Amino acid sequence: MDYRNAGVDIEAGYRSVELMKEHIAKTMRPEVLGGIGGFSGAFSMNAFKNMEEPTLVSGTDGVGTKLKLAFLMDRHDTVGIDCVAMCVNDIACAGGEPLFFLDYIACGKNYPEKIASIVSGVAEGCRQAGAALIGGETAEMPGFYPEDEYDLAGFAVGIVDKKDMITGEDLKAGDVLIGIASSGVHSNGFSLVRKVFPMNREALLTYNEELGTTLGEALLAPTKIYVGALKSIRKAGVRIHACSHITGGGFYENVPRMLKEGTHAVIEKNSYPVPRIFGLLAEQGSIEEKMMYNTYNMGLGMILAVTEEDAARTMEAIRSSGEECFRVGRITDGEKGVTLC
Repeated sequence: MDYRNAGVDIEAGYRSVELMKEHIAKTMRPEVLGGIGGFSGAFSMNAFKNMEEPTLVSGTDGVGTKLKLAFLMDRHDTVGIDCVAMCVNDIACAGGEPLFFLDYIACGKNYPEKIASIVSGVAEGCRQAGAALIGGETAEMPGFYPEDEYDLAGFAVGIVDKKDMITGEDLKAGDVLIGIASSGVHSNGFSLVRKVFPMNREALLTYNEELGTTLGEALLAPTKIYVGALKSIRKAGVRIHACSHITGGGFYENVPRMLKEGTHAVIEKNSYPVPRIFGLLAEQGSIEEKMMYNTYNMGLGMILAVTEEDAARTMEAIRSSGEECFRVGRITDGEKGVTLC
């Protein structure tokens, strides 16, 4: 009896690491110390010593049941982007610059090429965020996960000078709300998605005229990473008063998180185009509008507040980063919460 007979292939683990290395190398930053494969990742903070009060910010998350679509479509090179995005977008919301990322993959059987494909997506997400992929873990767990399935989660660390943190304390009535477009459903609400749409390869791979692509491709579109957009805003000299990453819980849960007491967000639903995937989801699932806005991003992956004077400059900066944006509402005095009208 040996470990292989117990279902764990150590040699496959070694091969997975070798296949990952070329993807990981593309994410390196000059602050990374040491090579790939050590017991821990090291990152020098020397470049940030001139900050008045350097503050670490962190985020952790997983991809969730969106992975079920990746299994069905046998497409594994995009979910890593989702994993990174869910973590680094939260860091960006605080005004932070993502520094490094670590991933965790747990699988029923280690197929080296599949693991490398997953990590290629993680590396691409890190590249988009400007973060180094400095470590991770692949755990082969036979009997715990089915052989063809896996779970994927991650952890990111960023930095911000405390005086530059986005806390919502500067928020005031009259501030403008600007929404940055999402790529679709992103990585939340897929338990409901899987109840509404047929989860089989034929349905997922069939071209949909309304979507302009297959249903599977529309649903699997990776989560937008907004780090570059927020960095562009800062370079434009704009101070963001508040920021919300629209994830699980949609507008009703996430927008209030960016508000301070005594302020209220008013968002105009017709101020921007809602991607057709959400309309199909609502129609085929007979989902009430309020539930849609309480579950999904509805086409806006991030919402931020700036002064009226900075609104045009902010939108120009976002567009220069390659993202679409819309003026979607305003801040008023009132009870902390959000009104969609």
